[in-house]
Amino acid sequence: MSLTLSQRALNAQPSVVREILKIAERPEVLSFAGGLPAPELFPVEALAAAHAEVFRSQARSALQYAATEGVLPLRQWIVDRLRHHGMSVDVDTCLITAGSQQGIDLASRVLIDPGTAVLVEDPSYLAALQAFHGYEAHIVTVPSDQEGMRTDLLEAICVREKVRVIYLVPCFQNPKGTTLSLPRRLQLLDVAARHGIAVIEDDPYGELRFRGEHIKSLAALDTEGVVVRLGSFSKTLAPGLRLGFATGAKDVIRAMTVAKQACDLQTATLAQRAVATLLQTFDYEAHLEMLRRVYGERCQTMLDALTASMPEGTKWTDPEGGMFIWLQLPDQLRAEDLFPLAIAERVAFVPGSGFFAGEKHHDFMRLNFSNCGPDAIREGMGRLAKVVATAQAAKREGHSAPPSLAAAG
Repeated sequence: MSLTLSQRALNAQPSVVREILKIAERPEVLSFAGGLPAPELFPVEALAAAHAEVFRSQARSALQYAATEGVLPLRQWIVDRLRHHGMSVDVDTCLITAGSQQGIDLASRVLIDPGTAVLVEDPSYLAALQAFHGYEAHIVTVPSDQEGMRTDLLEAICVREKVRVIYLVPCFQNPKGTTLSLPRRLQLLDVAARHGIAVIEDDPYGELRFRGEHIKSLAALDTEGVVVRLGSFSKTLAPGLRLGFATGAKDVIRAMTVAKQACDLQTATLAQRAVATLLQTFDYEAHLEMLRRVYGERCQTMLDALTASMPEGTKWTDPEGGMFIWLQLPDQLRAEDLFPLAIAERVAFVPGSGFFAGEKHHDFMRLNFSNCGPDAIREGMGRLAKVVATAQAAKREGHSAPPSLAAAG
């Protein structure tokens, strides 16, 4: 018997990244595909001790239902930290979510109607595009460059398309690794305030700046209450905790809370209480400094390996933080065509076309540098360079694909 699915389910597209990870998880493959933090840097012992303390001193409350908004000690810690970074928030405008991805979904539920124009930079975070499509948004794109979203084009597009929501990852963007400059942040907020546009600031990587000058978040610069900011512990503690948070105007956070009640009632109490307990004694700043140092070293290793091995005409971004490098292939090679050959060479990446909401561009790939050590990065970039050079030579000789690629499928 076959049941009838909703039109929304029939229209939903699987995540390209998640499908690729099924292949890239093979143990012999050096994978630069997932947006994965380094598991060896998870504070395992501290988290284990925090869970043990929760079971010792507050087991019954930690295993019980809790308020949808989240447990108070964790929300208070988050609020205190955000205030330290210049944001005007309080516990009533802080909602604990199951990762920042749920924050995107909840914000979409309360801000987007079918046909609502949502503006994103092109390319943009793939899972956010999935969420917007799920709520039947009309997705509008604006180009981006090395300084992030082209805000000089923003107002004309917003007026023409009647944009109601702007979504962006301003710090170390996924997939490009670029950062929105301060002048562009101010220009974006000015346009949003004058036209009554909600801004979803997705900031899972903001704590991972390993070089360059800190730039205030959109939420810290916002004076009109247009920003809904999403944060996460996934990239700084561990993604398996599934802990994120949303802050913003009281009416928006209240609406997101009601939407969450219909979704999952609450985020896991045990994880919330364990992290709240951890943060009472754990040196979070020292942990962040360690992550920044290691990720900075790994990023530089990848940049150096790309410079040393990639054929002429290949280009890539130069991030100041986060987890990703965005690579453009030479001679308009198609990343999708190279993927089977890369797997045959035991290296994986994410083809970039899925990150484009507008016209698809097939000559890009996303590389994750945080999840592999320096030796693996150097070896992996060497394998990838071999794939690119082989495909480039084949194209210049008039072949659609090198023989090994055609044999690989």
